[in-house]
Amino acid sequence: MTNAEQLLWRHLRAHRLCGEKFRRQHPIGPYIVDFMHFGARLIIEADGGQHNGSATDAVRDTWLRSRGFKVLRFWNDEILSNVDVVLEVILGDIAERRSPLPQPLSLLGEGRSRTFIDTEFL
Repeated sequence: MTNAEQLLWRHLRAHRLCGEKFRRQHPIGPYIVDFMHFGARLIIEADGGQHNGSATDAVRDTWLRSRGFKVLRFWNDEILSNVDVVLEVILGDIAERRSPLPQPLSLLGEGRSRTFIDTEFL
């Protein structure tokens, strides 16, 4: 693991990030991802300069997204110099992906059953 990956892992492991559970170097299909949160279907990649504009990474990200995962990529220097900001982004994304969708307002009105409405307008 790179220095950036080690630093990020220190913060992610053992539920240090608000009790969220991450795995590192986890295989998914033909790939091994740096870090993964199964519950939020979130993958975190710590990238060095070799990933700049990588066509391989684009193919990999497309494959992962097609299976319902979101991929967050951070540059190594970004992790090393601003780990708190990186952690905020990760935690915000987890919260967003875990928050339930708002329930639509009922078209039936409060306290009225569908049967009552269906027969009311016949």
